[in-house]
Amino acid sequence: MTSASTIQHREIAHRQGPVLVAIVTVSDTRTRETDSGGDLIESRIRSASHVIAFREIVKDEPTQIGPLLDRIIESTAARIILFTGGTGIAPRDTTYDVLARMLEKPMPGFGELFRMLSFAEVGAAAMLSRATAGTYRNRVVFCMPGSPNAVQVAMDKLIMPELEHVAWEVIR
Repeated sequence: MTSASTIQHREIAHRQGPVLVAIVTVSDTRTRETDSGGDLIESRIRSASHVIAFREIVKDEPTQIGPLLDRIIESTAARIILFTGGTGIAPRDTTYDVLARMLEKPMPGFGELFRMLSFAEVGAAAMLSRATAGTYRNRVVFCMPGSPNAVQVAMDKLIMPELEHVAWEVIR
């Protein structure tokens, strides 16, 4: 059951118009031609009539991830910044480590719900995900795994249903 205030917030947020979104794929191997997770994100954003303000692939290097987030904020008006990849526990997975230190207001519910939904699909392996979200410099940052199936779960079940609402919350 959705509360009256949540419904009201969604209606106000929707009236704000299209949301500007940045997409970052963190990968040592993907290219623009093989970035199926990034393509899926872009497709969902565009099909909802929102705008891609930035899209890039970056190596899974801590010295590149943090500065890229700052550059996106300084050079675009994107309110939502979507990172995909680098959220596991392998030694090269550093996206979570960098972004978790930068987040000013963590949103633990995103990671918790993502792992719950993933558990229904992949079982106990869902615990290996360090998906997270939060705010940074009045933007909302989501950090999801890089597999296309994980991106689909995050986008379709969590991010897209609340995209406008979340974007509005950081500017109201």
